[in-house]
Amino acid sequence: MSLLRRRKQPEREERPPAPSDGNGSDHDEDKGGDKRGKPPASAPPSKEATRRTKARWSCIDSCCWLVGCVCSAWWLLLFLYNAMPASFPQYVTEAITGPLPDPPGVKLQKEGLRVKHPVVFVPGIVTGGLELWEGHQCAEGLFRKRLWGGTFGDVYKRPLCWVEHMSLDNETGLDKPGIRVRPVTGLVAADYFVPGYFVWAVLIANLARIGYEEKTMYMAAYDWRLSFQNTEVRDQSLSRIKSNIELMVATNGGNRVVVIPHSMGVLYFLHFMKWVEAPPPMGGGGGPNWCAKHIKAVMNIGGPFLGVPKAVAGLFSSEAKDVAVARAIAPDVLDSDFLGLQTLRHLMRMTRTWDSTMSMIPKGGDTIWGGLDWSPEEGFECKSKKQKTNDSEVSKDVNGESVEVQPEPVNYGRLISFGKDVAEARPSEIEQIEFRDAVKGNNIAHSNMSCRDIWTEYQELGWGGVKAVADYKVYTASSIVDLLHFVAPRMMQRGSVHFSYGIADNLNDPKYQHYKYWSNPLETKLPNAPDMEIFSMYGVGIPTERAYVYKLAQQAECYIPFQIDTSAEGGNGNSCLKGGVYLADGDETVPVLSAGYMCAKGWRGKTRFNPSGSKTYVREYNHSPPSTLLEGRGTQSGAHVDIMGNFALIEDVIRIAAGATGEELGGDQVYSDIFKWSEKVKLKL
Repeated sequence: MSLLRRRKQPEREERPPAPSDGNGSDHDEDKGGDKRGKPPASAPPSKEATRRTKARWSCIDSCCWLVGCVCSAWWLLLFLYNAMPASFPQYVTEAITGPLPDPPGVKLQKEGLRVKHPVVFVPGIVTGGLELWEGHQCAEGLFRKRLWGGTFGDVYKRPLCWVEHMSLDNETGLDKPGIRVRPVTGLVAADYFVPGYFVWAVLIANLARIGYEEKTMYMAAYDWRLSFQNTEVRDQSLSRIKSNIELMVATNGGNRVVVIPHSMGVLYFLHFMKWVEAPPPMGGGGGPNWCAKHIKAVMNIGGPFLGVPKAVAGLFSSEAKDVAVARAIAPDVLDSDFLGLQTLRHLMRMTRTWDSTMSMIPKGGDTIWGGLDWSPEEGFECKSKKQKTNDSEVSKDVNGESVEVQPEPVNYGRLISFGKDVAEARPSEIEQIEFRDAVKGNNIAHSNMSCRDIWTEYQELGWGGVKAVADYKVYTASSIVDLLHFVAPRMMQRGSVHFSYGIADNLNDPKYQHYKYWSNPLETKLPNAPDMEIFSMYGVGIPTERAYVYKLAQQAECYIPFQIDTSAEGGNGNSCLKGGVYLADGDETVPVLSAGYMCAKGWRGKTRFNPSGSKTYVREYNHSPPSTLLEGRGTQSGAHVDIMGNFALIEDVIRIAAGATGEELGGDQVYSDIFKWSEKVKLKL
């Protein structure tokens, strides 16, 4: 009967039959049926089904609400940003911190300064934009789009394609077949690195305040990945700089240019000054007096004249202090095959094709950087910013009595040490096993095709080579070059054609006329330009990488066998050893020794490196971080890139461009011990 009743109601939605009792009668008929023809009431859903439904919709609702809130907040902030008056952020900042000083351009305009000497900007490594002119199929639609600089959108859209196009040929150091990446031209090439992150923009804006414009300012853009001489071979970049300087002098009443190189651009312009004097085909054919006729001053900002230890860590293990910390916190992201990308391996594969990075390997060997038992910065104390220099650190012993804590001695000359104990050991206690003639073995983990796709030369080193490197235990500046030749022979073979890292015994030796020596201030002479002034301008007061403690990495497929030992820490809060990195004074990238030595001593007066006696000045800018987030990157920063917005530095640049001399600026401005450290360097001058 129940079956017949169900057939009489075809419009009703089917639902599972209720369980029947032992007599075959239906519970629906007994309890839920309606004898007057009304359909029986539906049974309530089970508790488990209700819970699952609520949980499913609760998760979706939460995601939707989160996305909606983020989007709404973003559009609201964007609307407010565009709707508010341009002066509102400054009004809020001044309400909190007090009145802000006038920008240098406004201040000097009120003093009556006007445009006089044309200005040439020479950007450093990575800060100049690069765009695609020809590429492979994966780069379809990117013609003349920025691969470097701008928004970096294609890094996450097509990362492997991006790496392929940003890499150079491993054999020639030039373009790969079918790929042409070229530098962006004009002031926009390096005014901002990414939207909102200025490099040259603040300096350009302040120069414009006293009348400068594009005809009196020139951005000497070049492909910073290439070796310096190859920028001329491929793009004629050096010839373009020469022609533009000559044009600017000719069209501005014969006023010589003020050149402002930054970071690696300092080394690039050193190379240019020798190139422009040298006869063709190797040089530009300008003659020995070209610089004297065309250049008033060279204002080097953050110049790595003698190299940077950071370059060694980058070439050796694709690390620096921040990368090492991130690697320790999240090793699965940087070390393993994360989302199909061996992140550090691809980074090493790409950067080891950039020959320019080898220009910043430390120069001068142990004479400049120190050896196993000494360094120029010996005795430097890594005190916190709040602690005064003449304060001694005091702690309490177990009995509660005050005890003066002596600073830990630091062996900065040991650029790479395998183990903290080796970094701190006496030289007589270190047993080194020679690595230069070690036999390199094969590693099975490096033999498969996936490793060949991200070839870094460590595949050919093998376990025998890795062990030999670690057994040597400690490397100074003199042995670092040999180390890099051992672990990356093809890279260094290319680099040795373009760069040199020694000290010249006789600068009149004809061999020093080769371009490989032109970017090393210890192996070349300054131009014959006695009226040309040279400034070394850099930040101080920021802990800067100077030496490293390394360890062997855990073996894995396609792995980089060496990494900074982030567990190595100093014994007290003011120790110079932080996370496997020994820190010294500098601008966070370039140590004071490298930035200041040449102008403090090597070129000071008439020396064999400065035979015409060009005047040199050291201008240091003590780092003062912004007090609030509203100040952005600050106006008193001494950091390597942020110093480009330092008001004091910008004022110095504008005064020189408007006609002042180094003496009128006040001569040297020094906060560090650069003169004391320079005296410890026993270099024949």
